[in-house]
Amino acid sequence: MYMVMPSPNQRISPQHAMQIAVQRVPGQIIHYGMDMENGTLIYEIFILTAHNKIYEVEVNAKTGVIRKIEEENDYD
Repeated sequence: MYMVMPSPNQRISPQHAMQIAVQRVPGQIIHYGMDMENGTLIYEIFILTAHNKIYEVEVNAKTGVIRKIEEENDYD
């Protein structure tokens, strides 16, 4: 299947995605990136909390909706 990535004006900025993520999981962003999952472009944002736990927050790059929040056992 051929996937077309949304152009920058069709998706939220990385900064906006990070704001959305830290509103839901307060902490320090230690890494972020983009990925395609099931045909949807997402931002993967890794946050270190005050309790020294790392969470991955997936934010839909087009809508800004949080798709998943998951505690990471090992950061990779």
